[in-house]
Amino acid sequence: MSDTEQRETGQTFMPKFDSNGLISAIVQDAASGEVLMFAFMNVEALAKTQETGIAHFWSRSRSKLWMKGESSGNTLTVVEMLVDCDQDALVLKVEPAGPACHTGQRSCFYRVVDGKGLNPIHTDV
Repeated sequence: MSDTEQRETGQTFMPKFDSNGLISAIVQDAASGEVLMFAFMNVEALAKTQETGIAHFWSRSRSKLWMKGESSGNTLTVVEMLVDCDQDALVLKVEPAGPACHTGQRSCFYRVVDGKGLNPIHTDV
């Protein structure tokens, strides 16, 4: 079986990182299904997440590994990790210990695009 066939139909976890060494990670509340945030993971972040059960990511702006909640306490406990068909994107189903967004909102997706403007969905802040 070729690597492509194995990656797309096999049972071996073979994450496909992009040219920057990153893989996309969508974070979803395990109980409600709400999308909480989107981030990137590198090899180290993925390994730390699998090792600890707490979501870790790669900060492109700070060029460093970070554990979600390391300063706020709003950690994300991973309940389940899904991978898409070609293994270049992940969905982390999590139990959040508080707001997922650095703004204090429950989700980073708290605004709807309405024409050319934005309108809030949640009123957590």
